[in-house]
Amino acid sequence: MTESPPARVFADRSEACRTLALELVGLVVSIQATGRHAVLGLATGRTPLPFYAELIRLHREGKLSFARIITFNLDEYLGLPARHPESYHSFMRRELFDHVDIPAANIHIPDGMVTPEKLAAHCAAYEDAIRAAGGIDFQLLGIGRTGHIGFNEPGSPRDSRTRRVELDPITRQDAAPSFGGLDQVPTHAISMGCGTILEARKIALLAWGDAKAAIVNEALTGPVTDRVSASFLQEHPDATFYLDAEAGKAL
Repeated sequence: MTESPPARVFADRSEACRTLALELVGLVVSIQATGRHAVLGLATGRTPLPFYAELIRLHREGKLSFARIITFNLDEYLGLPARHPESYHSFMRRELFDHVDIPAANIHIPDGMVTPEKLAAHCAAYEDAIRAAGGIDFQLLGIGRTGHIGFNEPGSPRDSRTRRVELDPITRQDAAPSFGGLDQVPTHAISMGCGTILEARKIALLAWGDAKAAIVNEALTGPVTDRVSASFLQEHPDATFYLDAEAGKAL
């Protein structure tokens, strides 16, 4: 029988993010003490915003330096240039990178403007770069209403790697307000695969609000299935869900 990942339910998202941020500082310091860079996998969307705000606060207080941190983002919309305000390149600069001391060379985000004929090689090179960095020490995740992690929509194989993915209609509907309408939302993205994500040594999934309660419960307690890619976390040796009271109410 598969053992579900631990779920830590907090009074609110602020408390959850403060707790996880301090845990991450400890992890980064311990990794850097061995003489190597810490490698972080990062997520986008509304969910990680309070967590990134907490990392920026700790950086400003002198408790966290990004000078010896390497980052890999989960995904990027296909067809969006890096300068587009809704690209994940723009998101990461706006919400984290412009506020900390991370070297530009240490930042990795898929290229949304890669041409179709170069896409397979670009995805393979992304996987190679993760391996060359020593693998991901800590992977941050959110969870979509379809149960996706990254953009691994229903049907994504457990062993999938970084690749082009078609976005589920629900995912595109959820993004529509940010883009000013559904017709402006890209139909495809580049995403780390489930297999890529599951190779991270430590995984933290964040979820807030009662709209996520049902899918969080399904991911944690339902069958392990490619219909809910977050359910694969049940088989990971060090995955934890960080939930506010509303997101955890169905458990």
